[in-house]
Amino acid sequence: MMPSEPDQPILSARNIQKYYGELHVLKGVNLDIYKGEIVSMVGPSGSGKSTLLHILGTLDEPASGEILLNNRRLQILKGSTLAALRNRHIGFVFQFHHLLPEFSALENVCIPGWIAGKKKSEVRTRAVKLLEILDLSQRMENKPSALSGGEQQRVAVCRALINNPDIVFADEPTGNLDSANARELHQLFLDLRKQFNQTFLIVTHNEQLAEQSDRILHMKDGVII
Repeated sequence: MMPSEPDQPILSARNIQKYYGELHVLKGVNLDIYKGEIVSMVGPSGSGKSTLLHILGTLDEPASGEILLNNRRLQILKGSTLAALRNRHIGFVFQFHHLLPEFSALENVCIPGWIAGKKKSEVRTRAVKLLEILDLSQRMENKPSALSGGEQQRVAVCRALINNPDIVFADEPTGNLDSANARELHQLFLDLRKQFNQTFLIVTHNEQLAEQSDRILHMKDGVII
């Protein structure tokens, strides 16, 4: 038998540069993320962590450089094609949840699946399963205003997972949570990796979360050191 090839990165970035006016925010960032990894990115405020995360997630554009997701170059995609890829292959969890207040927890989780054009019954079945896994089976019909901060964040995680994304980007996911809910979210990421082999890239100031990751990337002055 031929020896197996080494794993290919699920996400690669090469020489990512970003400017805001005269300010050079990202100065040639390179990284590789592999399937099933939980990778944390840490560094002082202003080091470029969130900017890089948004660029990797196609929410912002670099001045130059290359990003590949499953060996597909993202820079050549525009408009609705890029939006469809983002919805299908990338999940997001933000500090402030961004749940739609007029919809129930279940509906909020379903929305990315509906946008992707999947069958409503299939999307609902997966959403119910995810909410059950995240211990929200009794809260599915509640609107965000009736949920605690920790519950809202778990709904946001379900929403990020609804389309079975290749990678989930989390930007300070515990920043708006108390210590108990933050610990629960840390464990949740580990459980989701174990159950679904889910890949996470997390920007965080939380040292405990970073220490539970497989790798820690340290950013300073626009580069990974």
